[in-house]
Amino acid sequence: MSLALPLAGVSAACSASEGAVGGAAPGSGTQGASGIGDPDFPEDGNGGYDVEHYGLKLSYDPGSRRLSGSATVRARAVQDLTAFDLDLHGLTVSQVTVDGAAARFGRRDDELTISPVARIAKNARFDVTVDYAGVPDPIRNYANLGTYGFIATPDGSFVTCEPNGAKTWFPSNDHPSDKATYAFEITVPAGVTAIANGELAGTPVTSDGRTTFVWRERHPMASYLATMTTGRFETRTGESAAGTPIYAAVDPAFHGSLDTLYTKTGQITDYWSTVFGPYPFSSTGAVVDDYAAGYALENQTKPIYGGFAPDSGVMAHELAHQWFGDSVSITRWKDLWLNEGFATYAEWLWSEHEGGSTADTVFRNYYAKTADSMWSYPPGRAQRADLFNGSVYTRGAMTLHALRREIGDATFFALIKKWTASHQYGNATTEQFVGLAEQMSGKDLSGLFDAWLFQPRRPAAVA
Repeated sequence: MSLALPLAGVSAACSASEGAVGGAAPGSGTQGASGIGDPDFPEDGNGGYDVEHYGLKLSYDPGSRRLSGSATVRARAVQDLTAFDLDLHGLTVSQVTVDGAAARFGRRDDELTISPVARIAKNARFDVTVDYAGVPDPIRNYANLGTYGFIATPDGSFVTCEPNGAKTWFPSNDHPSDKATYAFEITVPAGVTAIANGELAGTPVTSDGRTTFVWRERHPMASYLATMTTGRFETRTGESAAGTPIYAAVDPAFHGSLDTLYTKTGQITDYWSTVFGPYPFSSTGAVVDDYAAGYALENQTKPIYGGFAPDSGVMAHELAHQWFGDSVSITRWKDLWLNEGFATYAEWLWSEHEGGSTADTVFRNYYAKTADSMWSYPPGRAQRADLFNGSVYTRGAMTLHALRREIGDATFFALIKKWTASHQYGNATTEQFVGLAEQMSGKDLSGLFDAWLFQPRRPAAVA
């Protein structure tokens, strides 16, 4: 995620579970737990199963703001189940089936509890289909994050879900530790474009004044990265110089930015592929909507920019997230620096690549700010009430630069490629990154990481 805040020396920017994280409290007997086990977000996600695929059939009318959906969730049980939960915020559920048989269901806050007619055995795969409808209600003022989730706009919807807004438009295991593949079938009034993750499966079909778009994301994706952004868009498609397909879209208010958005997306994606390792997905892209969100989000394959045409620094940040956050996802929210620190450091690297400030200059400019509040916020432990604190971004990036200075460029950049390859399409933790850095450098780096990530004070100067 990118926040619309100025950074020193560079442009503004932000940008397979086993059903439990870190020893989640189990459900009662064969009842799946109502949380996935992230202590900072105890009600997010659910236990007892691992989602493999979401099939979402969605119909949206911008005039009435009404969304109708039928979500089929394919999952594997990791324990015997007589009941389990999905996350769903608002919306009215009309029917639930499990493997085609009607199931009992109940609602409590954002939990949809489902009781199949027959016990689901551990390791068995099952399909649960939920039919629902209503006017989506985005999440507002949660943990100082503003408004996110499914946000209605005059001509459609602006959908950005970090950290837990997927539940505002489809039933899900809404936590990044349970990644799955996705298929979207989105029907909107003719003239409206529906944009989701992955690639279009054929030409959109129009019938009786409504158009259906089918998108497929075949790579595992965290729920907060899913989108169904709709509205009137101008689009451009093609390939980067290295051959990666590009899909760029802008609201007509940003008509003049489409070609630059398209071109820079391809250039930056190709460059990061030489720095971070091969691009992990089947297409890249960008979306600029006219909703003034004040931030950008790294929606998988299609970062979205809320109400502004991004400069190359912001785009470098969001596209770096395709490796750090999207392909390699965090296991728990406290490790958010693994996403934002890397993406912020990517901005510094891009600045240097473009002939601007070097990464070392940016680092030193920040280090000189002795009274900055980031020194009292250890970025290695992102705080629930202030999840996207600037320290997670800036001090997280500074940690990486301090590491680079300690182990040298050759080892550092080899480490980055090894990290993205070793955890591609999966989840990872800070402990795993520290372990890999020590293994590849042959050094004890505990003091460096402790000082930069976990101590509420300014670390000693880097030699």
